[in-house]
Amino acid sequence: MECIRLIGGNQLNGDLPISGAKNAALPLMIASLLTEKELVLRNVPDLADVRQLQLILKNHGASINPVSTDANGEKVESPSLSFNTPVITDTCAPYDLVSAMRASFWVIGPLLAREHKARVSLPGGCAIGTRPVDFYLDGLKALGANIEIDEGYIVATAPKGGLVGSKLRFPKVSVGATHVVMMAATLANGITEIENAAQEPEIGNVARCLVAMGAKISGIDTSHLVIEGVEKLGGADFEVLPDRIETGTFAMAVAMTGGNLLLKNGRPENLQAALNVLELTGVNISTEKNGIRIIANGERVRPVSVETDPFPGFPTDLQAQYMALMARADGTTKIRETIFENRFMHVAELARFGADISIEGQVATIKGVKTLKGAQVMATDLRASVSLVIAGLAAKGETFVNQIHHLDRGFENLEEKLSNCGADISRVSL
Repeated sequence: MECIRLIGGNQLNGDLPISGAKNAALPLMIASLLTEKELVLRNVPDLADVRQLQLILKNHGASINPVSTDANGEKVESPSLSFNTPVITDTCAPYDLVSAMRASFWVIGPLLAREHKARVSLPGGCAIGTRPVDFYLDGLKALGANIEIDEGYIVATAPKGGLVGSKLRFPKVSVGATHVVMMAATLANGITEIENAAQEPEIGNVARCLVAMGAKISGIDTSHLVIEGVEKLGGADFEVLPDRIETGTFAMAVAMTGGNLLLKNGRPENLQAALNVLELTGVNISTEKNGIRIIANGERVRPVSVETDPFPGFPTDLQAQYMALMARADGTTKIRETIFENRFMHVAELARFGADISIEGQVATIKGVKTLKGAQVMATDLRASVSLVIAGLAAKGETFVNQIHHLDRGFENLEEKLSNCGADISRVSL
């Protein structure tokens, strides 16, 4: 069994490249099903989730190949993939594929828009109403789709002639529902208006790719999207934006350990709420031409309480990492989680380092301690797993992080990136 081994106490210095955003790459890959032409995606991170989604897209008829040159034939360093799906060979997304990754459910939008039918397994462990896919389905119903549930599958059919544009409002901001309905609406007949749409940068990235493919979308980066359906979409050559969650994660790692680190390609405008909070804790942050520079002295930071919110608020995907940082703050911090009900599973594992954290409802109270001590810990989900790495980077002694398949889902070359900047970290077998 593989795990991550860390010896804490080293500062992080140098340059650390930020990979393409997983949360943009996945829906961009799914968008390739909307067209029979080639879609080339640049800066695609090499992650377990990306590899799993490739299997799902191939099941629908996609041909996926690496691309080593740009449009001018020049060799490129960033990982690139081409997607070609001239014919949808199967409109069923089976349970054994979808259950491995929630975002794969999003194929329902392109399949329904292009083929007017789809049979997609409900995501693994998902009941309608919890992390609700009902928002997705209500949005598709607003476009005229008929939705039925059959033995754990969503069976969706479009009216004769295809989906029809409509005006709809999400009762709650939903990133997944915004992606699905936006993609489906690009091939609908007429105009679709989405109110209370999610405004995450990844949605803007996908919207701009769809426009490059020939879609007509206005209101990008706002909560009011207007999509005028077109008959067909074409191909495009498009770049995945840098990962803001990875950027924030490594910024918090520097705040925890101390050091001077340039997060290459990091975009502050996509992470401003979290950067503002880090500055309040005492971290020095500056924007440079090719990224974001984080400077910290390694001393205990000031406690700053936060509440997670949809973009442009403090990201729920950075909550666990921030909790690890606050575990060594010079005082008491409160973190309120407003997005997901069960996103404090990392608390018990952080306690194994000596962190003093209590939970009441959706609020965590963290009483900072002077020293964390290395421990055997176990990752419980993607973001929780990297919070344990952050704690281990600063903990006294040796730390082993188990169940690291969670890390491989969302962080590319984590050990290599950190070790290149001075961390004592490696992947070992126990």
